[in-house]
Amino acid sequence: MQDRAGNGLLTAERREAILDALARDGKVVAARLVTELGVSEDTIRRDLRELATQGLVQRVHGGALAPAPRGGSFARRRETGTAAKVALAEAAVGLLARARVILLDGSTTNLEVARRLPHDRSCTVLTNSPPIAAALADHPSVEVVVIGGRLDKESQVTLGAAAIDFIRGVRADACVLGICALHPEQGVTTDDLEEAHVKRAMVAAAADVIAIATTDKLNAGSAYLVAEAAELTHLVAQATAGDELLDPYRALGVTVTTA
Repeated sequence: MQDRAGNGLLTAERREAILDALARDGKVVAARLVTELGVSEDTIRRDLRELATQGLVQRVHGGALAPAPRGGSFARRRETGTAAKVALAEAAVGLLARARVILLDGSTTNLEVARRLPHDRSCTVLTNSPPIAAALADHPSVEVVVIGGRLDKESQVTLGAAAIDFIRGVRADACVLGICALHPEQGVTTDDLEEAHVKRAMVAAAADVIAIATTDKLNAGSAYLVAEAAELTHLVAQATAGDELLDPYRALGVTVTTA
């Protein structure tokens, strides 16, 4: 038999109410849930811990966000959402027209960016992604620099101190980040600590920071911070995201481009 809280809700009903609020508002605040559900702070904390254990929320200070979507391996991600990634990549390429030195991290959307750089586009691309480097190998005008380090075979990127040290010596015109999770208050986050360090170094090394995010990665959170949302200069998002999701980034001074 399930426990009932002081307002008569079963535990399962209360947790379903929390998930409904999260879907509606894009986040839940623990103090507000205490009032709305008529239960103690301890009860809400237990609920959020259990929902996080099930992968249904990402706990943050004072509440929770939607969890970042599970991506899987690079090979698996490359086969999903291709049409959306192509549209986003084409929009991102337009933002790189004047960039001479570009950092591309190892996302599958950035692979599409690399494939769509015009053949008369002369620039230097630095990447920690062997698949992206390979995609640019036959480009007639792009100089390709592969950032060294330990190869993560699952995500097909190089990580570690060697990669970070190299990036710290770069002054790029732009970096393009594939996004695991993005929230206007919690920033850009990822579920891999080493990857967070590399992405953070790329952000610090670039004049413009371009984030590319499918709608399911907006208003989501993960464990490790890459950058505050205000550190982005551009966000490339799907037009289907709508102003309700995108206006908070505009309010932070981020230029939003939809595709």
